[in-house]
Amino acid sequence: MTTLPTSAFFTSLFADDASRVIAAACFVLTVALYFLSKMLYARVKTMWLTPLVAVPIVLVAIVAFAHIPYRVYFQDTRWLMWLLGPATVAFAVPIYEYRELMKRHWISLAVGVVVGIVVAVGGSLALAKLLHLSPELQRSLMTRSVSTPFALAVSDKIHAPKDLTALFVIATGVCGMIFGELVLALLPLRSRLARGALFGAAAHGVGTAKARELGSEEGVVASLTMMIAGVVMVLLAPLLEMLPI
Repeated sequence: MTTLPTSAFFTSLFADDASRVIAAACFVLTVALYFLSKMLYARVKTMWLTPLVAVPIVLVAIVAFAHIPYRVYFQDTRWLMWLLGPATVAFAVPIYEYRELMKRHWISLAVGVVVGIVVAVGGSLALAKLLHLSPELQRSLMTRSVSTPFALAVSDKIHAPKDLTALFVIATGVCGMIFGELVLALLPLRSRLARGALFGAAAHGVGTAKARELGSEEGVVASLTMMIAGVVMVLLAPLLEMLPI
């Protein structure tokens, strides 16, 4: 039986302690930056101050500058990822609350969800094959147009890397929010239903937040579209696994 020298043992012990302290500090920093960005965005409505844009940029800069390994950063912040599970269950509440709206517009919502999923999955696969991306990247890209909790649930079933899935979902949401405003400026979409469905189907959670800024009805429709699309994607996960990649 071999044992570490005393100096090596204490060095390893101090390294573990330092790693735990840094991991805890990363958790506190992530939460603090989120609330700070949220407060700033409430005062200054600019895209660069939204939490999903500002916080990742600042965190990446800090982690890269301090040379903090991703393993250390994720050690405590993984609990934030765990909270996505209860968040997924909570999505059932607004679906129940707005069931009457769903009954009135079920055809429009169904068509929007189906078209959104077909375009998102088909477009992602076509682009991935055109760029000759690896199978892991292709699987992660397929789930990019639904909200993160649903995308991670689908990624488990189709064996896609969760880190890449989360990255593509966030990038899609930010791009959808930016280009969604451009689309609304170019297309005469006066219906609140159409405007809300546009953001909910294309930019999931980020788009829903933007839709709520346009109006309460747009926000409700965006939320419903986002949640229904997420549920449908989870149900279709076994079929997605069968697609040629």
